[in-house]
Amino acid sequence: MAMRILKLKTVDAYLAFDLECPTSAGGTRLAPDVTERETQLLARAMTYKFAVLGVNIGGAKATIRATDADRDDAVKRYVEEIRPMVESSTFLTSTDLGTKPEDFSSLPGSEQASVMHTTHEGMPLDAFITGLGVTVAAETALAGLAGKTVVIEGFGKVGGATALETWRRGARLIAFSTIHGCVRRAAGFDVEELLRLRAEHGDHLVEHLDEPVSPASELFEVGSDLLVPGARIGVIDEARAKALQARVVAPAANVPYTTRGLEVLWNRGIIALADYVCNSGATIGYVTDSVTSAEQAIAVVEERVRELTREALADPAGPFEGARKLADAHLRTWVDAAQMPDGPPLA
Repeated sequence: MAMRILKLKTVDAYLAFDLECPTSAGGTRLAPDVTERETQLLARAMTYKFAVLGVNIGGAKATIRATDADRDDAVKRYVEEIRPMVESSTFLTSTDLGTKPEDFSSLPGSEQASVMHTTHEGMPLDAFITGLGVTVAAETALAGLAGKTVVIEGFGKVGGATALETWRRGARLIAFSTIHGCVRRAAGFDVEELLRLRAEHGDHLVEHLDEPVSPASELFEVGSDLLVPGARIGVIDEARAKALQARVVAPAANVPYTTRGLEVLWNRGIIALADYVCNSGATIGYVTDSVTSAEQAIAVVEERVRELTREALADPAGPFEGARKLADAHLRTWVDAAQMPDGPPLA
């Protein structure tokens, strides 16, 4: 089955549809270096995220290549070009890296996501429950977080939410990174302090902690119980997987593993959880009709992610393969055999 890729006409952007179906959905990512290949992989990730949740929607993804200086004009052009697809429910979208709810407020259906676009704990609810899902998946794999050590790649909206929730459950955040570097503290960071610093300094918060700032890549060399990759695709390749010092990997970002990276983790006995289960929190919130409040969203994400993680961990071939089997079983109930994807995406 060939994925359908659209190169938009009025803006430097791609839109990928993984399946031929009436409705496809996925977030819109904005960054100066997004690629067509990244768009394809992220669309496939959305197919598997919907499938593992038992939802009959195809995966899609949009990426806009823009800098901070031209983002507003790029977003405006993008929104106008995709409007007919949104109006026909061919493509539904929401926020991702580099975009925010206000960017899509003029599109039909945005009012239906009003609960998901409220704030909770000082952050967007959709970001908070995504971080919650990562936390619940990790907690399930580690049989509890009390006393466990955590390192997080990327301290943005979802990384911050994951840090807060793991910290509240007794874990110790001993290292994290942003695009400006990595910082470590063996005794653990005060996550509420980090969130205050992020609100003031953004990704530069690493420079305001009285700790040495090392290259961001050094995060993956820190020994811990839990590693949360939370930035771009393919960060855990073969070389990094061989050097990794973590018991469990619970991705906050999509498609963090390469094929060889995943194989190395399995051979080394490191538990590699499926990204499309761990970070499914926001998607659960959006597709669950009964969610009309933050409390309901939190409850349903906690229950659903824990259940899926337990099922995936029970597979003798490991949780990534277990999650794939769960998703494929649902896809076969509504996707023609000729359209079946050849597995979840690996970078």
